[in-house]
Amino acid sequence: MGQGNRQPRRGRLNAAELRHLPVQSMNTETKPDWGSSLRLNAAERFKAKSAAMGRDVTEALVEYAAPRPDMQILDLASGTGEPAITLASRIGSSGHVTALDLSADLLAIAADRARQRGLTNISTRQGDAQQLPFSANQFDLATSRFGVMFFADVDRALREVHRVVKPNARACFVVWGTHDQPYFSASFGTVHRHVGGPLLAADGPDPFRFARQGSLSEALKKSGFENLHEETRIVPWTWQGSAEEVWELEQAVGAPFLPLLKRVPSERWPEINAEVHSAIRKYEDQDAIKFTATIVLASGQKP
Repeated sequence: MGQGNRQPRRGRLNAAELRHLPVQSMNTETKPDWGSSLRLNAAERFKAKSAAMGRDVTEALVEYAAPRPDMQILDLASGTGEPAITLASRIGSSGHVTALDLSADLLAIAADRARQRGLTNISTRQGDAQQLPFSANQFDLATSRFGVMFFADVDRALREVHRVVKPNARACFVVWGTHDQPYFSASFGTVHRHVGGPLLAADGPDPFRFARQGSLSEALKKSGFENLHEETRIVPWTWQGSAEEVWELEQAVGAPFLPLLKRVPSERWPEINAEVHSAIRKYEDQDAIKFTATIVLASGQKP
């Protein structure tokens, strides 16, 4: 899946691996390693369950974006393919979706998922949202699911989105709401209660960057968008598997929380893992972990 000669690793992360993961700050020179081998391994192993867990968020964004047939759509920070794949399935063969991401390896997974669904109206493009490789006034709609809060220079990225969409086109985003919600509180929140210190590095990526009401709308307005809209929703966030699996996935893909995880002394991991599993199991219902996700949907229109 675009990984060259690297062989995917199997098995769970352990304390030694976590302590030696690279911690990278989110600035214009350095970005977190979203395409790391650990994340790629988790993305491949759990791709079906991850897609199922994020389905309600994807559906909320797609409904909010209201794609139409014939649209040319740009999906930013697509990762392994959502909402690009769902958008492509909605607009028919006369439209087209371009899935853009920094990681060629994650896009390879997205392309494979699209082929498995028989979609021919979607393509992938490696690139940086802060310097989009497209001409002006090219797209009828731009979207991003859980991506915009990680852009190193949000203003520059949103100005680029504004440049490449057509007049009257919308840009629609979904971001995380408050960190005080089940998915985070039961996992990283449990670790934080044990080790203290900052939940996130001050100069690192922040999943909750736009949790404050109106903050993403302010950024969109600053970048030239008008007819702003923003709303908060609570949607299902369900893991079709065990507490151990969901915690394994979170550790592998939770790059913003790596500084927190690296502060855990190795001898504390058995106790903390047991407590995290117990906290997650509080949301267990038969064979699934039924969290909810508090999300923010925001959009703006190019005049």
